[in-house]
Amino acid sequence: MVVIRRIDAEATALQRQGELALWPPLLGQEASQIGSARALRDDDFVFPSYRDNGVAYCRGVNPEDIVKAWRGNALAGWDPYTVNVATQQIIIGAQTLHATGYAMGIQNDGADSVAVAYFGDGATSEGDVNEALVFAASFQSPVVFFCQNNHWAISEPVRLQSHIQIADRAAGFGIPSMRVDGNDVLAVMAATRIAIDRARHGGGPTFIEAVTYRMGPHTTADDPTRYRDANELEDWAAKDPIARLKSLLERKGLLTEDLETAVAAKADAVAKALRAGTINMPEPQPMDIFKHVYSTPNSTLERQQDHYSRYLASFGDPAEAASEEGAR
Repeated sequence: MVVIRRIDAEATALQRQGELALWPPLLGQEASQIGSARALRDDDFVFPSYRDNGVAYCRGVNPEDIVKAWRGNALAGWDPYTVNVATQQIIIGAQTLHATGYAMGIQNDGADSVAVAYFGDGATSEGDVNEALVFAASFQSPVVFFCQNNHWAISEPVRLQSHIQIADRAAGFGIPSMRVDGNDVLAVMAATRIAIDRARHGGGPTFIEAVTYRMGPHTTADDPTRYRDANELEDWAAKDPIARLKSLLERKGLLTEDLETAVAAKADAVAKALRAGTINMPEPQPMDIFKHVYSTPNSTLERQQDHYSRYLASFGDPAEAASEEGAR
């Protein structure tokens, strides 16, 4: 949790310094992401939203790969099948359909792995999410719908779009649900384990509402002071998930000075690697646009690639042109 908060702070700083085009902070949601991700098995498959960078880190995604798309250097930062994490979904709620479809595939394969879809409270008003719930319930697919209710869908408060607890919506689809303190990492882990176990043993889908709070802006392009009361932020800051876990570990005598020093050192090392990896990231080449379009080559793509290659060649060698200009 400390490491991903440090990653988040460093990425925010990199965006402010012009190294990233945009960044969606997760400050305050560390317990929801880490508690749930640590409950998963390696062969389970995660379908994240754009804010679930802590989940990606837990699953083994390199920090510099997390920021590739936000720097504009790639359409996706990692190969989904190396870490069993799909590329982050920008279209609100679309990943719930992807997760449900994948879970139906798990059923067809006769496997016991599970698909998990992460999304925010605002996504529950999207048609994609509701359609995913219908399919998951109809086919009793092994999928967990993990909603991080961070209280704000950009500038709209959750109370505006839902006059009942979001977890209660699942009952209308015939899906069991749980509402958990999303700032309690152990409670989140316990709830996710229950849902995962149910799905793994043929019990079908589960909907989890993790009640947390987005302490930062929606993205670095947002100014939450224009729509959010400062007193509300102060109230939730007192429920900081890292401070709560630290207090628990201290009461149990488990947080030694050496451990705390080691955690801080790890966070600093990861942040340093993230900064170096971002600044020194190779720029994509023009022909890279044709990579990973299809799993196998085909004549249409090859023809387009040939045409584009000849188009680029018509400009000549930029380095050679610059040299000639200098000589003139």
